[in-house]
Amino acid sequence: MNVGDAANRSGLPAKTIRYYEEIGLIAPARAANGYRDYSGDDIHRLAFLRRARNLGFSIDDCRQLMALYQDRSRASHDVREIAAAHVRAIEDKVRELQSMRSTLQTLIHACHGDNRPDCPILDDMAGAAGDGAVSARR
Repeated sequence: MNVGDAANRSGLPAKTIRYYEEIGLIAPARAANGYRDYSGDDIHRLAFLRRARNLGFSIDDCRQLMALYQDRSRASHDVREIAAAHVRAIEDKVRELQSMRSTLQTLIHACHGDNRPDCPILDDMAGAAGDGAVSARR
């Protein structure tokens, strides 16, 4: 089947499928006319990649997971380690986002939100841009 059919069946845009081929995540056969010819197995691999990406795995993680998926002698421990590392990265990101939210809520609370030019939000950003930096508001 062609890339359009593969896109419809896998749920991925054709552009993404071409990109996955370009970086070596998939390698569809080529028909006599040179066009890509996606098999049912290719569609299955594309759906696998779609799910992995939807779970937030990086391209490198997807490459490792795909290799493990195709290796019937794999150890499930290897797959588990990739997933556990991804959960740790998600947890780190959640903590970072919660800290950002807390800081912004504090700054919003400190801002009067009126017609005055004083703005603790901008002042905080300017201070975070570099201590001792020359202020652009001079």
